[in-house]
Amino acid sequence: MRLPSLNMNLNAPLGRRSPALIGLDIQPGFVAAVEARVNGTIVAERAAVLPLAADTVRDGEVADDGALTEVLRRLFAESGLPKRVRVGVANQRTVLRTLELPPLTDRKELAAAVAFQAQDQVPMPLSNAVLDFHPLGVIDTPSGPRQRVVLVAAQRDMVERLLGAVRGAGLTAEGVDLSAFALIRSLYRPDPDSSGRVLYLNVDGLTNLAIAEGTVCRFTRVVGSGLEGMAGELAVRRGIAVDEAHALLAAVDLSAPAPGRAEVGVAELVPEPEAQPKYPEQLPPVLDQLQDDSAHEESERAMSYEELAAVEYAPPAPPAPPTTPVDAEVRNVLENGIRDISGEVRNSLDFHRSQEMGGDVSHVVLSGAAQDIPGFAATLELALGVDVRSQGVELADERLAGTVSTHRLAVAAGLAVTEAPQ
Repeated sequence: MRLPSLNMNLNAPLGRRSPALIGLDIQPGFVAAVEARVNGTIVAERAAVLPLAADTVRDGEVADDGALTEVLRRLFAESGLPKRVRVGVANQRTVLRTLELPPLTDRKELAAAVAFQAQDQVPMPLSNAVLDFHPLGVIDTPSGPRQRVVLVAAQRDMVERLLGAVRGAGLTAEGVDLSAFALIRSLYRPDPDSSGRVLYLNVDGLTNLAIAEGTVCRFTRVVGSGLEGMAGELAVRRGIAVDEAHALLAAVDLSAPAPGRAEVGVAELVPEPEAQPKYPEQLPPVLDQLQDDSAHEESERAMSYEELAAVEYAPPAPPAPPTTPVDAEVRNVLENGIRDISGEVRNSLDFHRSQEMGGDVSHVVLSGAAQDIPGFAATLELALGVDVRSQGVELADERLAGTVSTHRLAVAAGLAVTEAPQ
């Protein structure tokens, strides 16, 4: 099987794109298809999104080829989108490395040098790898001029399985691209006042991280299971379907006070409950009378048995409404998920900073369905201690917003074009 090479062109001239090329983003829990154009920014002209059953795609890899093929067939039949696609990949079986090579100008010589270096840089057998590279230009180093190259490798069997499901749906795969590259193309905004690196974070079916300098990706990895993993955890806890768990997560407002957590000072305003009688000397008068046999009969005549039972065995206070503990549990799953993601992001930032060509980031650009949850960005910002800015793609027709979740279009829109806005 001939595999299309990984498409890595982040800097093609403005305005050049293949006509009617559809970006196809396949993640745990959903698939999104977008036709887009570049007009200062990337604009989604047409889009369609459908859910995927749990375990159709797991950790970014196809687990059920047949189920994915059926959903893709339905998606393109119902949307009428063209069937030429570029597919994104994001999982642990992809590798990105930045190499420094002799300043070679001949493409074949450079490819041979990259392949030679890949033997030491790629942690997988090259016989089971799809390789692609992109020259970044010649730089001056203490060792003299060197050609800097971005190398990408993906395991061949993973790519073949993905493309098999895509082709089974009657689609023509024109290329495979890293979802991280597409994310950068989609959300990059030229800023003359800022020359630092930016961290792009797509929190959706999974959590995909990319650190870029301008439009060039310097580091990328999948850092967590994303909303699909949170929904799966909640579904197990509650014994409900994953779809129901997604709906519960989407209903949480992280910007509102958490249920069951009193505001500062409120607890002091609540009076202490009266002590319940425990010992005979604490018994109320009506029960004290029962200790005297002579008063017992008179007491029984004055009070019915039910009334005595009510005094001796007062029913407990009614339980709290059932929504409170459920909401607290749902919120807890979200907050723990954000805590896990922020920990992985911090680890990635520390690792990137420690590398020879590493550096700090100026801010985080957040995309994905996590943006639909009020307070998610602010909670993440608090956990990371870095400025977090929510961002998405523009729509050619705002009516699209009523038919698809626009926050889920960033990766697919970036896959639909071959250039980032300049």
